[in-house]
Amino acid sequence: MGYHTFDAAKASKLEDAARRYRYISREELLWALDVNGTETVADLGSGTGFYTDDVAPQVESVYGVDLQAEMHEQYREKGLPENVELVESDVVDLPFDDDTLDAAFSTMTYHEFASEQALEEIARVVRPNGRLVVADWSADGDGEAGPPLEERYDGDAVVTELRDVGFEIEFWATRRETFLVVGVLNA
Repeated sequence: MGYHTFDAAKASKLEDAARRYRYISREELLWALDVNGTETVADLGSGTGFYTDDVAPQVESVYGVDLQAEMHEQYREKGLPENVELVESDVVDLPFDDDTLDAAFSTMTYHEFASEQALEEIARVVRPNGRLVVADWSADGDGEAGPPLEERYDGDAVVTELRDVGFEIEFWATRRETFLVVGVLNA
């Protein structure tokens, strides 16, 4: 689908903790990632690093992947944790070797990059038994927040798409406005 990317001019909205945690909390994200401190992880569509900052203290290293240099500039101004490396890239062409990542996650950005090519690329860079966590706006929502309904996916579609590229679904749930899917790459 990949309709559009978030407007970097509105990036300050990405730092609104009360609003962001309403849709996926730090605790829920960390539970889904199931990290122990030794992992290399990528935040796909990292923006200003709101969730990257939550994950960074819990892992060895994090790549903040975003297509927009302006988002990285704002993240640098905010201050980067020492173990975060910013990577300007589209998800369909990640600059990582095969099996580089222990996990990857996407918070409210899946609808911006979702395609067979992007998912195959994620499966290429995540190691066998590595995790992919996707939290995004649900097509089953009411559309009061987030992108228009026609730009969203429903959880069933995401589950099918992840299975098609080799992920076994460990958990998935649909909520009022969002869904959460946790996949583990088949060995």
